[in-house]
Amino acid sequence: MSRMITTFFGAGLAPVAPGTFGSLAALPTGYGLHVLGGPVLLSLGVVLAFFVGLWATKVETAGKDDHDPSEIVIDEVAGQWIALMPLSIGLSMAGAAPHVFPWPGWVGAFVMFRLFDIWKPWPVSWADRKETPVGVMLDDVLAGVMAAIVVTAAAGISHGVLGQ
Repeated sequence: MSRMITTFFGAGLAPVAPGTFGSLAALPTGYGLHVLGGPVLLSLGVVLAFFVGLWATKVETAGKDDHDPSEIVIDEVAGQWIALMPLSIGLSMAGAAPHVFPWPGWVGAFVMFRLFDIWKPWPVSWADRKETPVGVMLDDVLAGVMAAIVVTAAAGISHGVLGQ
């Protein structure tokens, strides 16, 4: 069970770029959570992914030298869902139908999350240096928060909110 969780149902077992594949797998599942329950269900998904992912990461890394194996991507899922939160909240506040898919925002959230996850600016780098399951999960949560801030600013500029 812990392996299924940490690899997000096998997405982390991709032979190349498992983190990117984990983030890609998070997009349709995040969209599904949004369609089914808006930002509330997506937020619950983030919390569940974080805490269940923390447990599963502890199990999968116990007694091993590698504290953050590349196949562990549940952290990318939690971070990617955080990056999608401004879209879910904005769509909900605008009264858009749940199935509306503003693809530029979703692409932007994906790209920004991957950028911060790979680049690891502070505080992402600070969390990444922690060789614990909390560090494994936290660096991607922080990358997700940073991506969410950029997505929010981009939406504000795109929709003229910040320009007025």
